[in-house]
Order: sequence, then structure tokens, then C-alpha cells
Amino acid sequence: MKFVTLAIVVFVWVLLAAGTAFPDDSCTTCHAGIEGKTGDPARQYATDIHHQAGLGCADCHGGNPKDDSMDAMSRAKGFRGAPKKAQVPEFCARCHSDVGYMHRFNPKARADQLRQYLTSVHGKRLRQGDTKVAACVDCHGVHNILPSSDTRAPIHPTQIATTCGRCHADAATMKGYNLPTDQVARYSKSVHAQELASGDNSAPTCTTCHGNHGATPPGVSSVANVCGTCHVFFAQLFEKSPHQAAFARMNLPGCVQCHSNHEIVKPADDWVGTGANAVCTNCHASGDQGYAAAARMAGDLAKLKTFEGRAEEILSTAERSGMEVSSAKIELASAHEALVKARVNVHSFNDAAVQKLTDEGVGIAQKAYQAGVAALQERDFRRKGLGVSLIFIVLVIGGLYLKIRQIESPPKT
Repeated sequence: MKFVTLAIVVFVWVLLAAGTAFPDDSCTTCHAGIEGKTGDPARQYATDIHHQAGLGCADCHGGNPKDDSMDAMSRAKGFRGAPKKAQVPEFCARCHSDVGYMHRFNPKARADQLRQYLTSVHGKRLRQGDTKVAACVDCHGVHNILPSSDTRAPIHPTQIATTCGRCHADAATMKGYNLPTDQVARYSKSVHAQELASGDNSAPTCTTCHGNHGATPPGVSSVANVCGTCHVFFAQLFEKSPHQAAFARMNLPGCVQCHSNHEIVKPADDWVGTGANAVCTNCHASGDQGYAAAARMAGDLAKLKTFEGRAEEILSTAERSGMEVSSAKIELASAHEALVKARVNVHSFNDAAVQKLTDEGVGIAQKAYQAGVAALQERDFRRKGLGVSLIFIVLVIGGLYLKIRQIESPPKT
């Protein structure tokens, strides 16, 4: 017992020397010297965002932090202790749902997290007594909560998939929910995950589509519609397309049919058409109008790519030959822009609209190609002229040489 007491005193003295102890906080003074889970909160709390805001243990758990006796944790002193799992959302909401209180720390802080959480599957199931579902502490942490801007925080964009995956990728946890557990693995292969890993923190992650506290992001009636909150123009084209009404009749989410949901890879031109990689053939068969339209769109895209590539090749050849073709290359960029627009307009599923753009691009590419041809012809003309000039110069030099030899030769006797 004496050894434990001495250890506590020494540990507290070290904390005081390091400046990590809380002034007049008997909670930290006592718990910091206890081994294991009982002491961990006191050791972790120094980096917690609540600590940074000036809050202490008693602000959440109650009690009297200035009383160094066991009586500090009496119910008479307002001690609440640790909440049960089902009580956690309301426990946190005592502060986080109070607009006035939260704005003392951050004028931009939201105070609707609990209201949104109760609309989510997690919130509804928790209310029904399912304590396996996620509550505040499962995502944010308990005594080591970091701001969302901290890359170490489990709610930082780069960490969200891992955080969600702690439950949703664990077969044991998800047993009985009839949900797949491969979402995180599939998401990691997606173009969204790649962009996020490259440093773009605005790239979509789990909460972008599914919401963070609520069931879905604000203003989105269905997760299937969330794509349009970022890809606005694509969504507008799709809404005017014949597929919109067809998918609605079959109760199918539009974007997901071609792009999938979690494993969203970068699209390719061969998705359009009737080839081996085409997604159009998932629904359309040879002989129907959609199949024929897909084939036409694929042909138009391929034609423009061919003409653009041919023009790019000849201009590059001319440029390497020292010819000035910068204006033609700038014009050719407009052909690529037409190709990009045509790819986007595939979402209208209007082959005439796609053809109009590809024809425009082909015209620009042909003009650029002719500029490359003209540049190479000029190059060849210059080379021929240079060759003739060199021959003339050699003949002149040879003639001069012979003349000089003649002049310098001694006269014949």
C-alpha cells in the first residue's frame, strides 16, 4: 500500500513538472497514478479537444474536482459517472445541442448532431436497444477526441473509411445485419480513394455519401442521388435522358448501374458501345434501339480519338523537326475539349448530341492535321533548298579551287 501511495505521489510530481496536470483537479491527480483502464483517461485527456477548450473531467462526469477525497465522486456532489451505451448520444448532446453554449467555443459549431443522429439507422437501432451500433464515442473517441482537422483524428477525411471499417468491415460485428463487409476494400480501389490519398481532402469518403450524423446528407432524399451533389452537370444530363424514367420505373439508382457504388473506378471510353468492357450491354441486346445508339456513340468517340491522335502525332513530328506549330497545337486542344464534352454528354444517351460534338472535334483535328502536313512540306522544301544550295556551294568552291590551282601553276614552256 505504501509503495502504491509513493508511486502515485511520484507520478503526480512528474506530471506537475511536465505541466500536464490540471490545476485543482483531484480527478486527474488521482487517476493519473492508477495503472490500466482506470488511469488511461487521465493520461489521454491532455490531448483531447475538450481539454484544449478548458473543460475538465467534472464537466462531463460531474463531481467535485477540488475535493481530493473519495467523496468527490458522490451522487450528492453531482457525480454522473460514465454513461451506458444507450445514453451516450443524449449525454454528449447536453452540450452539443446547446447552441448558445457551443458558440462560446466556436461560432460555426453545429448543434443539430443529436437530431440528425436519431434519423440514422444507427440512432434508430440504438433507440430499439441495439447497443452494437455506432454512437458518438465509437467514431470520435472518448477521452482522446481530436478535432476533425487533425490527420490523426478518426473523423479526418483520410481516416473515415478506416473508422467506418472498424465495424462495417468486421464480419463478427456485422453478423446478423445482412450487410456486406467488403465496402472498405472496394472503396480503397476507387478513384475517390485515390484522389483522397493524393492529398485532395474534398474527395468523397463514406460520410460524403451516407452522411455523418444523419441518415443521408442534408437535402438528399436518397443516397443514390448524392452523386449529383458533386457531379451536377452529369446529373442534369441524366435527368433529361430516357434512362431516368426507365430506371425510375424499375426503382433502380441511376449512377450506380454503370459506375457501381463503392468501387467507383475511372471510366473509360470502351464502357460505351457493345464491346467486351461495355456497360451498355448489361441492359441492351443486339437489335434494340439502345444497343444501336450505344454502338454509334462508341464509333463517334473512337473516330474523334483517332483523328486527334493522328493530328497530335504529325504536329509533334513537325515540332521535333524545328517547325513552328504552336498555333495548330493550341487549336488541337479544342478538339480534345470536344472529346471531353462528348464523353460527358454520353450521360444524356442522345447519340445525335454526342455526334455533334465529335464532328466538331474531328473538324478541328483535321485542320490541325493539315497544318502539320503543311509544316512538314515546308520542312521538306527547306531541306531540298538547303541541299541544292549546298551542292551549288560545293561546285563554286570546287571551281574556285581549280581556278586557283590554274593560276598558281607555272606557265608552260
